[in-house]
Amino acid sequence: MSPAPLRVLIVDDEEPARAVLREYLARCDEVEVVGECANGFEAVKAVAELRPQLLLLDVQMPRLDGFEVLELLPEAPAVIFVTAHDRFALRAFEAHAVDYLLKPFPPERLAEAIRRARTRLGQPPPVAAAALYRAARPTMPYLERVLVREGTRVHVVPVAAIDYVEAQDDTLLIHAGGTTHRKQQTLTALEAQFDPGRFVRIHRTFLLNVERLVRLERYAKDSYLVILRDGTRLPVSRAGHARLQQLLR
Repeated sequence: MSPAPLRVLIVDDEEPARAVLREYLARCDEVEVVGECANGFEAVKAVAELRPQLLLLDVQMPRLDGFEVLELLPEAPAVIFVTAHDRFALRAFEAHAVDYLLKPFPPERLAEAIRRARTRLGQPPPVAAAALYRAARPTMPYLERVLVREGTRVHVVPVAAIDYVEAQDDTLLIHAGGTTHRKQQTLTALEAQFDPGRFVRIHRTFLLNVERLVRLERYAKDSYLVILRDGTRLPVSRAGHARLQQLLR
């Protein structure tokens, strides 16, 4: 009895590149292309709906890149990165991606990667999707945008638009311009990705964009409040006050 076809989702913003992958996959036995996506938003939705076993995932795409797609997947299928840029290769392998194909590549190279993916099927995933994202994403000094998934919708929040972030256990409330987004992450993890010259931890549950700060007020002995441009008042701990003073010098 032949094995069930390997369910593959193609994700690439360029139609010629998708066409090449379709052609090469047609030469592979027991492979079913369950869908194609031209951008990262489509990919996140398609993974949830189509449940592919393998992603052929481009790295550089507009709006959401391949690494950001992984961040938004609660559970990632096996991943083969497909890209024209080799600078992400080491991080991809460190993150236990199945393979990394550098464009252009021959059909035999894709067939080899498909065989490797089959071998991995049925084995426990070496890392969760979020860990794969953290290990494989290109190194950048600080985040420029935060991705928030709410149901089937994905919000892209520019970091510069964030007023402050509030922690509630392992859920973050990201306040930006009168809108609040919920994200499953710890405040410590997000703080590590933000520019410390712009964001400061003023309290164990609050991370402040200092550009929104209007004034600092004392309201009791060793107790302070920050007042933001929109009138929001946030508590400041003793350690947070010291950090804020250091930043404002």
